[in-house]
Amino acid sequence: MALLATQPLLCQTNFSAFSRPTSFSCIPPSLSLSLSLSHSQPSLYPCKPWHTTPFSILHSTPIVCRASRRKSTALSSTSEGSHRLRRVLQLALWTAEAVYILWLFLLPYAPGDPVWAISSDTINALIGLSLNFFFILPLTNAVGIRLIDAPVLHPMSEGLFNFVIGWTLMFAPLLFSDCKRDRYKSSLDVLWGLQMFLTNTFLIPYMAIRLNEADAETRPGELSPLGSAMTNGAALVGIVGGAVCLFSAIWGLYGRMDGGFGNITDRWQYLVSYLGSERLAYAFIWDICLYTIFQPWLIGENLQNVEKNRVSVVSYLRFIPVVGLVAYLLFLDLEKEQ
Repeated sequence: MALLATQPLLCQTNFSAFSRPTSFSCIPPSLSLSLSLSHSQPSLYPCKPWHTTPFSILHSTPIVCRASRRKSTALSSTSEGSHRLRRVLQLALWTAEAVYILWLFLLPYAPGDPVWAISSDTINALIGLSLNFFFILPLTNAVGIRLIDAPVLHPMSEGLFNFVIGWTLMFAPLLFSDCKRDRYKSSLDVLWGLQMFLTNTFLIPYMAIRLNEADAETRPGELSPLGSAMTNGAALVGIVGGAVCLFSAIWGLYGRMDGGFGNITDRWQYLVSYLGSERLAYAFIWDICLYTIFQPWLIGENLQNVEKNRVSVVSYLRFIPVVGLVAYLLFLDLEKEQ
């Protein structure tokens, strides 16, 4: 047994110091059987080298990392899935834009009159609502300042109009701080200016265009004076826009209580009738629904612009209409934007 124990060591001392060691076997295949028959007989089998691959061939053979190949395949599948999702979203947005224009502006099937058959009453109501923009004239008249007399309209129609416009105002800093705004090659100033008057007619195309693949040569450009003012004053815009939206709801329910517009029940009934008979009011409902979708979408992709200790709060509040956008503007990190 002593000879058996030392025999492998003796065999392994036969390599050359300047060549690859060769593996040897000094124990025959029948060793286990021989040992079971007799423990006293030493093994006298000569050492025979195993057939091994030469050292130089091992170094010249390329090694394929199959793990990295699988990882690359997974990344490719993920990228392809993301590309398909982006295309589906773009198709849905462009379809929504076509439906928005056809249904709300051109076709006669929605409540109220289409653009090509708009009545004089609708035009007068639109002018009156514009004059009562953000309730400036009604409030100044209420304190005795009467440079211009505010048109007397139903509080519910005034409240709905100013609610949507106040929400639209707050979209300005969000658009100017959007991480994908440079994919939109036209002027954001013009876009937001038109959005203030025609709302989602122009916001829907922006949402589709910002999904385009990023151009490698495009670098984030400097903000325009309007963009800089909106982002630097984002907190003020949020406070003003949020206050207008809140006051609009209160005004609709309790404004002009001495004007013969009835109680809350009467006003609610008027709102239902107003939505079902006026194209402008009907379009505002579409705008509210689309804003409810676009607000969390845009904020969710721009959480990196929010102060670090407020990200979780904004991330939860972004799903609440108006409130989430106010939170984003209040906690916008201006240093990152600059």
